Amino acid sequence: MNDWPDRRTGDRSEHYGRGSASPQPESARAMPHIQRRPAPPQRPTVPPQSQGYDDRYQGGQPGYGNSPEPGYDSGYNTGQVYGGGAGGGGGRGGGGGDAGYVQGRPPVDWRRRIKLGALTLVVVLLVVSVSTYFWADGKLKREVDLAKVIERPEAGDGTNYLIVGSDSREGMSAEDKKRLRTGSAEGKRTDSMMILHDGSNGPTLVSLPRDSQVEIPSFKGSESGKMFPGTGRQVKLNAAYAEDGPELLVRTVEFNTGLRIDHYVEIGFGGFAQIVDAIGGVEMDIPKAFKDKKSGADFQAGKQTLNGEQSLAFVRTRYAFAGSDLDRTKNQQKFLAALASQTATPSTILNPFKLYPTMGAGLDTLIVDKDMSLWSLANMFFAMKGVTGGDGTSMNMPISGSSGGNLVWDKAKVKQLVQQLKNDEKVTVKGN
Repeated sequence: MNDWPDRRTGDRSEHYGRGSASPQPESARAMPHIQRRPAPPQRPTVPPQSQGYDDRYQGGQPGYGNSPEPGYDSGYNTGQVYGGGAGGGGGRGGGGGDAGYVQGRPPVDWRRRIKLGALTLVVVLLVVSVSTYFWADGKLKREVDLAKVIERPEAGDGTNYLIVGSDSREGMSAEDKKRLRTGSAEGKRTDSMMILHDGSNGPTLVSLPRDSQVEIPSFKGSESGKMFPGTGRQVKLNAAYAEDGPELLVRTVEFNTGLRIDHYVEIGFGGFAQIVDAIGGVEMDIPKAFKDKKSGADFQAGKQTLNGEQSLAFVRTRYAFAGSDLDRTKNQQKFLAALASQTATPSTILNPFKLYPTMGAGLDTLIVDKDMSLWSLANMFFAMKGVTGGDGTSMNMPISGSSGGNLVWDKAKVKQLVQQLKNDEKVTVKGN
């Protein structure tokens, strides 16, 4: 026996309330907390054809089931909510069935997210690296044509770079010339020359003093294309550059050494100072204090960080030393190795705020041969760094004496040195 009103139509299973998900409604006796109220005023009977689902519960509450007949009291309070338990189900105090069920989000696939993040990072780094490479490669001034050099020696093992520091004032303002004490001479001359050999036995850096006595051989004019026969003229090495530029300098070095030069690299005063300033200075350990009015050098002994202006004064000073040009070349080697060592570090390479200004400052004033790639230039730079890394050797070209103020090379030692470099052997020759 149940307490549901007798005047309802249809099967009992079609008239359960929304408070239970059970296929059968619980009786009123089983829910003592529900209070019946007097039946509302009679409403017109719903035509049979319109019977079905009706959401016009008392108080406007939606529900399921056929519309109640006049005088029917559902026993539900207006706005009363039942259940609330997750997953809903029938029974006393049960949830609202499927109507109250919210499906949870799927678990986060962290492995997939990490893979996607790593892939994105690789793609970004690849795009930046490729863009940087083409940006830097486009800045190289490939102005020296080694194809114009005639009667060249045979190539040996390893790679030989001729590194030239010129006194070019190109791009410098009057204020820069005054600050850097470069003067205002027209044209450009070589201020320093070095051969850097990069091979399997470590790098070897050989300085060629500018006052070295050499013979100017026959050569082909770099601009005119005219052939100039050799006359046996003996001059200082820097005169070859002043006479017909880089091509004649390469020709003269190859003729007097027998060593083939694979690449040519030149940098002027302004670019040199800009590179040093871009990396924030170069730390040097100066063993003895010295001054030089002509270069502007004024250094105390000990460790110190040199800016661009001080660095240029350091590598140009010659009159403050007893060995003059020979002592200057040693300082130049020491400084360039320190510059390379302090530039090729993660703090510079991985920091775009230092890397791009440094590369921009150097590449804007760097002059190289037409076959020089950015990769070859990077190899040269790291070989220079290796000179101070314990694997390399630095020396002056062996000198046997002087003649009329010019430094005369020791021909026997030079021949032995060149043979060791050609064969990519460990260098045992000692320079000055």
